[in-house]
Amino acid sequence: MKKILVIGSGRSSTSLIKYLLDNSDLEKWTVTVVDFNLKLAESKIGNHPNGFSYQLDANDDVKRKEYIKSSDVVISMLPAHMHFKVLKDSVDCGVHVITPSYITDEIKTLNDNALKNNVLVLNELGLDPGIDHMSAKKLIDQVKAKGGEVKGFESYTGGLVAPESDDNPWNYKFTWNPRNVVLAGQGGSAKFIKEGKYKYIPYHKLFRRTEIIDVPGYGKFEGYPNRDSLKYRSIYELDDISTMYRGTLRKVGFCRAWNIFVQLGATDDSYVVEGSENMTNREFINSFLKFNTHDSVELKLRHYLRIEQDDYMWEKLVWLGIFEDRKIGLKDASPAQILQKILQEKWSLSPHDKDMIIMWHRVTYRLDKIEKELISHMAYIGKDSHITAMSDTVGLPLGIATKMLLNGSIKTRGVVLPLDKQIYDPVLKELKLYGIDFVDYEK
Repeated sequence: MKKILVIGSGRSSTSLIKYLLDNSDLEKWTVTVVDFNLKLAESKIGNHPNGFSYQLDANDDVKRKEYIKSSDVVISMLPAHMHFKVLKDSVDCGVHVITPSYITDEIKTLNDNALKNNVLVLNELGLDPGIDHMSAKKLIDQVKAKGGEVKGFESYTGGLVAPESDDNPWNYKFTWNPRNVVLAGQGGSAKFIKEGKYKYIPYHKLFRRTEIIDVPGYGKFEGYPNRDSLKYRSIYELDDISTMYRGTLRKVGFCRAWNIFVQLGATDDSYVVEGSENMTNREFINSFLKFNTHDSVELKLRHYLRIEQDDYMWEKLVWLGIFEDRKIGLKDASPAQILQKILQEKWSLSPHDKDMIIMWHRVTYRLDKIEKELISHMAYIGKDSHITAMSDTVGLPLGIATKMLLNGSIKTRGVVLPLDKQIYDPVLKELKLYGIDFVDYEK
């Protein structure tokens, strides 16, 4: 029996663990899930005879290495900043390891030892990054194979609420880590290139520089740019490309309303709000506005951000409850943490809610002196708030790649991305069986 170790059993691990257990009899696997929260790990395993769950503090160097050493492949589902120790231990122990998270410069330093120890360190194999890479590279390779010269590449991904569960004015609910949503776009200017012109958008302008994307069958969305699109030119072997843009999708109207919180400073995570535990939602919003005892919080906010009384954004703000005298109850919290708590009370998925993933690519290219466009999109809806579209699209690629690795069909070693056809083609083909499929069309 081959031994698979999954470290971390959070929401994104649900579909991964289910896939591994569902295939464990046929493939002759055992699946061990470890987490600091033992009950959570146990809930993911259930009573499956090939599944085992244990408590583990991932920062315990000795115990962590013991679990890794006794495995054939490790899948790290920890927060991104905790991956390195797991990856280093795996390389040192000669054990293959897979993650859904971005490669860092620190992780790249493991490449030589990974090659020496005949180990695969496969990163960026979830949704975004992951399916985005594989589907993009497939399109680019298709264009190049028929002699086309790629001139531009644009890509958008959105974790959204499914149409049947879209019941609030924001047309949005949390489908992944709420903290990451609140902090989205921070950490530097967005960078991309459009028709040979380099563009830079600072955070405070990010949500007013959007593009409209029309996805057939699902309507119009707005996209704002991700932090650094330029690095993908080399990743996709498109160094001379004149357009490279990667962005995030939301329903039309979301970004303009979200920009209110950005301009207020309510998404700032760099300092602690004094007395936050005793503050109300209303007092929190008022703390960013001018001192004026005569005007209401609502009026001050309207004047400060020039929001008209009949502006559709106002309904969104009122619905969130930001003007209510509800106690926040968070001690020593940053503005971003307070905002996150307010949002979670309104944007959390109900048990029967479904989420939706939308991915959209456009490749512009020249073939036989004719300018062409190849457009591809994927829309996938989750089953409920437990088996979500986000969990499926993150977990299934990881599970499929694990199967391929243990079967010997992935020969690559070292620190790599899933950009080789020997990886992306079979993964994308099996994802089709689960309904995660792209529709391609020329324009």
